[in-house]
Amino acid sequence: MNIASEMNSEEVLRVKLEVLRREHRDLDDAIRALQDRGTGDSLTLMRLKKQKLALKDQIALIEDQLTPDIIA
Repeated sequence: MNIASEMNSEEVLRVKLEVLRREHRDLDDAIRALQDRGTGDSLTLMRLKKQKLALKDQIALIEDQLTPDIIA
């Protein structure tokens, strides 16, 4: 049985959000390690930073979906 079918859409989004946050932290750690050691070439660092920004955009999108609109 599919786990996603047993969870409601908000739960699925929360799980996905946590996975994306973890990936974002992992990329941040990898970038920092490459910079500290000086072993990363600039192309690799740019690629990792671009992936990190894409993850940040996906995280923001999901957070917006989970946050209810407040009418002022």
